[in-house]
Amino acid sequence: MQLHTRTWGEGDRPALLIHGIMSDHRTWRRVGPALAERGYRVMAVDLRGHGASGRGSYAPETFADDVVESLPAGADLAIGLPLGGLAPSLAVDRLGPRRAGYSDPAWGPAGALKGVHLEFLRQFKHATREQVKALNPRWEEEDVDLELETLAVWDEATAQGLAALVGADLSPDAPSVPSLVQLSDPSPFLSGDQAAALAERGFRTRTVAGAGHTIHRDDFAGFMASLEGWI
Repeated sequence: MQLHTRTWGEGDRPALLIHGIMSDHRTWRRVGPALAERGYRVMAVDLRGHGASGRGSYAPETFADDVVESLPAGADLAIGLPLGGLAPSLAVDRLGPRRAGYSDPAWGPAGALKGVHLEFLRQFKHATREQVKALNPRWEEEDVDLELETLAVWDEATAQGLAALVGADLSPDAPSVPSLVQLSDPSPFLSGDQAAALAERGFRTRTVAGAGHTIHRDDFAGFMASLEGWI
């Protein structure tokens, strides 16, 4: 499936941004322009079942295949959120970016998906403004507005498409390209021991102190600072 794509900037260095479940390209409203100011041509997709992209059958491999079909290979940089982190980790050999970033990825095993998580995601389709703000007290009002807008056009069946991952350890054995893992503080998905294990496998890890799971919305300055020397 060819995915809907938003582009910022006209730089000669391609950067790819891949959102998480329930969201779409609008989650990158500050990151995209910030990277463009640094000379990147930034491309952010709406994954299948999200935003303006098409609907259909949902599975981890399908999300990855769509990303490969829709984005250019050999980009300078690719950054993904939890579901977005899964898609490029499955597709990184085909995408072949020079560097990859994974923002608080749900790789497990302690952070592995559970059936109750999937049901919570499906129910969150109908979240109220108060519920979104309660879960994300540090978000700006514009991000709360966008979350409600993206939920309204999200196909909640995408959550069930992740059922095959319930209980799975999704952490890669080794990075295929130089890879940075950004961690919230504390991360709900990766313990200190798991982060240390990733470092031993060759991943670089950086923690954004005090940030919640959606790091780029909780602490945009901290998110960008954690990318220094990487972008």
